[in-house]
Amino acid sequence: MNNDSSDNNGTSRREFVRQTSLLAGGLIAAPLLSKANYFSGADDTIKIALIGCGGRGTGAAMQALRSRPNVKLVAMVDAFRDNLDKCYNALTGENTRGAKSSVKAQVDVPEERKFTGFDGYMKAIPLADVLVIATPPGFRPIHFEEAIKQNKHVFMEKPVATDPAGVQKVLATAEIAKQKKLNVVVGLQRHYQNSYRELFKQKDKIGDITSAQAWWNNDGVWVRERKYNQTEMEYQMRNWYYFNWLCGDHITEQHIHNLDVINWFKEGYPVRAQGMGGRQVRKGKNHGEIFDHHYVEFQYADGSVLNSQCRHIPGTMSRVDELLIGTKGKIQCGAANIVDLKGKVLYQFDKKTENEPYQTEHDELFAAIAKGEYKFADAENGAKSSMTSILGRLATYSGQIIEWDKAINSGLDLQPKVYDWNAKPPVLPNDDGYYPIAVPGVTKYV
Repeated sequence: MNNDSSDNNGTSRREFVRQTSLLAGGLIAAPLLSKANYFSGADDTIKIALIGCGGRGTGAAMQALRSRPNVKLVAMVDAFRDNLDKCYNALTGENTRGAKSSVKAQVDVPEERKFTGFDGYMKAIPLADVLVIATPPGFRPIHFEEAIKQNKHVFMEKPVATDPAGVQKVLATAEIAKQKKLNVVVGLQRHYQNSYRELFKQKDKIGDITSAQAWWNNDGVWVRERKYNQTEMEYQMRNWYYFNWLCGDHITEQHIHNLDVINWFKEGYPVRAQGMGGRQVRKGKNHGEIFDHHYVEFQYADGSVLNSQCRHIPGTMSRVDELLIGTKGKIQCGAANIVDLKGKVLYQFDKKTENEPYQTEHDELFAAIAKGEYKFADAENGAKSSMTSILGRLATYSGQIIEWDKAINSGLDLQPKVYDWNAKPPVLPNDDGYYPIAVPGVTKYV
């Protein structure tokens, strides 16, 4: 696949990523929304519904409400009532994050607008103007599809899918969102971070990008133990990080941030990948089916290579960062600077001017909606950066070279046939309680 080849809508991948960066920076004139989606100013209430009330959902709702005083939360959805209640209490608690930042007055969610179960989102979407989607990633394609079908603006967390079939669904929905001029922001927040935006503007200082490195190495995340009398579906939903149909493995759930930065600066997406990975430390029954380390070599159409590593092993080197190397110099994202090949600083971002990108992405989204502007179309890039991480997972699980075109068109679908508490999830434990694990050289995917 050539880096400048055309997508289905006639826009090259290189041009799309450039337009995405310009749109995110507000540099392209934005057409007005249709009258049905127009908000004239501070007196017009913008109603939001939160789908997914975990930690990230709570944070995203808080940031959406802080974006403008006329934003109001009117509906909440979670598979589990205890998650919903915890989120509601956090949003309405007195002085939970300081009196000046209280959003309690903007929360209007009576009991009849609190929905649980797999189908709760269908009841909440009609009540809102904007959907905040922060469910486990496996559900995002169907939630996004329904939101756009019902003509809602969307903020959704990353990744936007866990398998190629989900990526294709998001890409198809993204085209409909563009036609309807519905704003979509994806929580790849580095696109909304001042230092990254400035580095992108200055990236020509390093010449042609010939290679890159990306890291997400740390100790790992939470584990939720199995409880008495849980169905297998409920257990996996509670411990969702460790099952690929829900999470996509940590290369997808977390490392997507770093992979996305390289795609953004490269103005394209990889054409193939190969790599290695496994379970060295995190290999208990409660760790599901995911690996604890991945190392992937991604190749772009121009021959440049991204060496990517992510690891969840306590006591090892911790680093979350990106590095791009060009014919004239290097971009060091963590240091927020650009140096020449001898180490001389060519550009240094003033870190005193850094912003809070998690807040900025909501501030800019809701400002555009309030003005009646169509300004954000993040879903396509979100889908393709999600696919980049999935490509890496397929490579490490199989031990084979995986081609982008073959993978994205494979039809690989990890989702269950039925969403029900008594239904069987796509992966089940053996008699000893252990889940099947990918074996490089044996596991076949594409």
